[in-house]
Amino acid sequence: MVPTEAQHDRSFGRTLRQGRKVLPEHARGHNRSLVLQTLFHGGAMSRADLSRETGLTRVTISDLVAELIVDGFVAEFGMREVSGPGKPAILVDLDRDGHRIVGLDLSGSDTFDGAILTLDGDIVARRSVPVPADAPSVIDTVIALARELVDDAHAPVLGIGVGTPGVVGDRGVILTAPNLGWVGFDLEGALSSALGLPVLVANDANAAVLAEYTFGGAGDDVLLVKVGRGVGSGLLSGGQPMRGAHYAAGEIGHVTVGTDGGPRCVCGKIGCLEAWLAVPALSSRLAAASADEREGVLRDAGERLGIALAPVVGALDVSEIVLSGPEELLGGPLAGATAETLRARTLAEFHDGVRVRMTTQGQDIVLRGAAVMVLSGQLGVS
Repeated sequence: MVPTEAQHDRSFGRTLRQGRKVLPEHARGHNRSLVLQTLFHGGAMSRADLSRETGLTRVTISDLVAELIVDGFVAEFGMREVSGPGKPAILVDLDRDGHRIVGLDLSGSDTFDGAILTLDGDIVARRSVPVPADAPSVIDTVIALARELVDDAHAPVLGIGVGTPGVVGDRGVILTAPNLGWVGFDLEGALSSALGLPVLVANDANAAVLAEYTFGGAGDDVLLVKVGRGVGSGLLSGGQPMRGAHYAAGEIGHVTVGTDGGPRCVCGKIGCLEAWLAVPALSSRLAAASADEREGVLRDAGERLGIALAPVVGALDVSEIVLSGPEELLGGPLAGATAETLRARTLAEFHDGVRVRMTTQGQDIVLRGAAVMVLSGQLGVS
């Protein structure tokens, strides 16, 4: 299949936005994506429905649907029931079982997790493998995990999406991921060469925020904080991911959150957010606290998070903060203290309504975000 305009767009955001200028040479690719996006969110409908929903002519819709049926992305699903006179319309929809997506989550402390997903982001099979102790074995383990999932897909694989810790540059090159021993490593190229499939790679928090946007009901301006062995965030502004001049947007873990000292971070600084909020550090402080002190420990961590996020909320006017990580740590007192600190440190007129909540995606959020990356990169759908 000839790549569409959306397939060349690696921003992993919703590619179809009102007011976007479409050049004539890109029109057909844009229209294909528009049809697929409409079916993805709207479900089965007739060709006439598609024409009304997209604003495209019936002739254009007929040609595009025929092309997408041949390509295996759309199928006919019988006739619509009608009570009045006239010929019933044939319904078309995405062939949601016609392809599978392979997602990989490399952010775990102890395991690499992988899954086979439908085009709707539902997981139909999963695998986990231990993280190798030696860095040279990491890529071999990742390739073997991906190959096992591809072989078990029982349908054509649309692509492989990968969420990984570290800073990810253009074309899936890992600029730095110290925990995996990667510096300037072309992860996308290594996987694509080994498996012969399209591969898309993003930072794990950036993948997670895409899952929250597509499957979790988040709005166009949202910041997702992912807490695990480290702390990172993914940010959408106007429905588009922010990556930054050095691809490090969202790297909030090493922002100093107070002038009162604090624990020494693995980076060598004193009082980094990660040293307060990362799961190992926070769990250790809770274990050392008495029952009466536990809420104070959680509220203190939440206040530190609010201090780190307040300038981001003020500068970018995000409307929602989503927390991803262990709910027993992040929910309740910690989330409440984060919200209170944000309101105290931002402009009340505009930011008192900023919502702080836990994700509804659970521990599969990176895997589902990896699926959104493939949907967006290959089909222009998110």
